[in-house]
Amino acid sequence: MNICIIPARGGSKRIPRKNIKNFCGQPIISWSIEAALNCTSFGRVIVSTDDDEIAEISRQYGAEVPFKRSKSLSDDHTSTIPVIKNAIKWLEMNNEKVDSICCLYPTAPFIEKSYLEEGLKKLIENNASYSISVTSFPYPIQRAIKFTKNERLKMFFPENIDKRSQDLEKSFHDAGQFYWGKRSAWMKEERILDQNTVPVYIPRYKVQDIDDEEDWIQAERIFNKLRY
Repeated sequence: MNICIIPARGGSKRIPRKNIKNFCGQPIISWSIEAALNCTSFGRVIVSTDDDEIAEISRQYGAEVPFKRSKSLSDDHTSTIPVIKNAIKWLEMNNEKVDSICCLYPTAPFIEKSYLEEGLKKLIENNASYSISVTSFPYPIQRAIKFTKNERLKMFFPENIDKRSQDLEKSFHDAGQFYWGKRSAWMKEERILDQNTVPVYIPRYKVQDIDDEEDWIQAERIFNKLRY
């Protein structure tokens, strides 16, 4: 069975109660849950959380919350892979056969079921360990600059100073929406951003990192424009 796991801890710091904060009329996690439930790829949609309120809201929107995540897997330093690995262990201890797992983030309101379905298709067709959502940088990273200690500018790659933007290789980054992975990849804790991972491209206008209040405002503006 292919299963969607939405990891949603309760202790977000920069945006308090981030995973259930109202986003365009409903808790932000609900947008991820609804997309997953509408996707034909999943046999189950499960939220992994340490928080009772997140669990209750998740159930209200149709997700399962069959176990409570331990506090040791819910701090600021716990990465995604141990959380998904923990969920797989629980599922298999409860007689569930796990094929592939999609980690879908609770703060991905732009996610569409078509991208989730494409992710599974690419994972299988390419015999990859993972398939993940990616998007492009809006500006060539080869011409990035930084501030020096005395408040001057310095290029990271000065050899590119005279090159035209269109002559530089296009670059991409993790879109932060989902990671599809084979059971074996999660259990072996294989690195996600590696050569055994295939991309699912998502246009930049459907991607927004949500790390602080400014990001939140921007995301709601984009979401409302896309919706209407």
